[in-house]
Amino acid sequence: MSEFICQTLRKHHDRRHFNCGVPVLNDYLAKVAGQDVKRKAAAVFVLSPTAEPNRIAGFYTLCSTSIELSSLPDDLARRLARYPDVPAILIGRLARDLSFPGVGSLLLSDALTRSVRVASEIAASVIVVDSKDEAAVRFYSKFGFLSLPKLPHRMFLPMATAEKL
Repeated sequence: MSEFICQTLRKHHDRRHFNCGVPVLNDYLAKVAGQDVKRKAAAVFVLSPTAEPNRIAGFYTLCSTSIELSSLPDDLARRLARYPDVPAILIGRLARDLSFPGVGSLLLSDALTRSVRVASEIAASVIVVDSKDEAAVRFYSKFGFLSLPKLPHRMFLPMATAEKL
């Protein structure tokens, strides 16, 4: 990842020229991401080429969430605390600029590393994503994410699995 640097979204980052091909994600980064950071609704991280530190090659968001214990597979639920809700980290959005093919895995790797680090200080048992389509399901599946039985587009990764990655 020496060709790129991942850091929190700052004012100097050029959000207006980011284009992932999904208008709602482009608009989020350009118009809403800064407000989410100020309001502590989400932490926004951007991946920039080291040679062009103002350019955004991709971004992702993280926030805390919870997931119902009963929605997890029984084999995992048995190993977790018996609370109705399990603490989790949500990767809310993850997108890469069309000019940077292949950086999606770098973004996810950074998000997982950051989540594992945070979970050692603030409890979280799983990492959750909401995949928008079948391509996203395939992408997250390659990294070990599993679909929830009742919500096939909501996927999760046990924190213990993320720690091994």
